[in-house]
Amino acid sequence: MALFVIADLHLSLGADKPMDVFRGWQDYVQRLEENWRTAIAPEDTVVIAGDISWAMKLEDCVKDFSFINSLPGQKLLMKGNHDYWWNTRSKIDQFLSANGFDTIRILHNCGYRVGDRAICGTRGWLYNSETEEDRKVVSREAGRLLASMAEAKALGGQLTVFLHYPPVYGGMECREILDILVENQVSDCYFGHIHGQYAAQKALTGSYKGVRMHLISCDYVNFQPVLVENGPN
Repeated sequence: MALFVIADLHLSLGADKPMDVFRGWQDYVQRLEENWRTAIAPEDTVVIAGDISWAMKLEDCVKDFSFINSLPGQKLLMKGNHDYWWNTRSKIDQFLSANGFDTIRILHNCGYRVGDRAICGTRGWLYNSETEEDRKVVSREAGRLLASMAEAKALGGQLTVFLHYPPVYGGMECREILDILVENQVSDCYFGHIHGQYAAQKALTGSYKGVRMHLISCDYVNFQPVLVENGPN
């Protein structure tokens, strides 16, 4: 029962938004599926940390979610900045149930326990939030992270955070999010959102203020789900 993570699938099986036009994304759905099926067992769990589908409405996600549901393992989905289809948790849960997507759950204002890991997370927001509206969003995201973290803590285990936006980028910090990670002694933080070789060079990875930072965008990890923790032998 291992735990994996990947972000930024950017699926468009039901929308006219092909990613293959971008460098490095040729045949990415096939590559992702092959890598996934090689690495993931039915008893494993995969966190998908945002930017999942290009669909604009929840009902237009059927093809993308059918693909995800067909892959091995349990999946925990998080919101990214391009997930315009995202809705209330109750409506998403109803959509999943109505379509028989029984391997998919939502990580939003909640926590999960997988093996020895206490899983929590939220979308996050910009590291250079200067406008009043941006500051409101950061405050809301910090609140969601705390709510998710509280539930995860109650389940026990090693506190592990998943975000869509990086908490540190190009030497700038999203202080509200970063402070929560540091104050709660989070061991590892996984994030996506960053694409391309140049941008990836500005994304901080490795230890920062005691938190290990991991970039797990699809193209950065070559469309290969990243192992967070092996299950018991």
